[in-house]
Amino acid sequence: MAVPEAVAGLAAIPGVRTAAQLGEPSPDTSASAGSLPVVPALGELVPGGLRRGNTISVTGSTALVLALLAAATQDGSWAAITGMPEVGVAAAAELGVELDRLALVPDPGAEIAAVLSALIDGFDLVVLGRVAARGVQPQLARRLAGRVRNRGAVLLAAGPWPGADLELSVSNRRWRGVSQDGFGHLEFRDIVAVSRGRGAAARPREVALQLPGPGGAVATAASTERGLREVAG
Repeated sequence: MAVPEAVAGLAAIPGVRTAAQLGEPSPDTSASAGSLPVVPALGELVPGGLRRGNTISVTGSTALVLALLAAATQDGSWAAITGMPEVGVAAAAELGVELDRLALVPDPGAEIAAVLSALIDGFDLVVLGRVAARGVQPQLARRLAGRVRNRGAVLLAAGPWPGADLELSVSNRRWRGVSQDGFGHLEFRDIVAVSRGRGAAARPREVALQLPGPGGAVATAASTERGLREVAG
């Protein structure tokens, strides 16, 4: 899809405006406007929520990217995902994303800077896929980060991002529910998520999570263990 057609389609969504329609950013849409909420299970990993004006890199888990969108979209914010044609709406819904407030642009094409700029201007949360993020040069990353700060948006890169304000990574993935002899069914997946910020927040923060949890959405390891004990009891 050509860039003008993509932008026109996005601008047709109620509540979404283009850069030309926005004009100069107002104080209410700046980074000082606060943070976007995250689900309680991610509160320890991202204390205070997703700070407006920040760029965040997420490596190792598409599910974590989607889980970060859940509370904000449920609360009325708009999110857009581009460069991730593999993302399924069923998986997003299971993780708590409000689909009525989610726009998908599977392929940003060659004009990635123009597409990202339009999305940053019109959406609260913008997700960029891993392959597309890998191709963003540091100079363009700095320019887009400045736009994110001015508009009070949040940019989530599903991969490394030069100069990210917050880096999230996932490791130690292990599915639960299947015995060693292969019987049973997959119930949830244990992961370890680590967040690392900049400056005073540079010290890593490590959190054990279930992603997906027994009900599909993200859960803390402690809450899942409590639930299993209650069922067993």
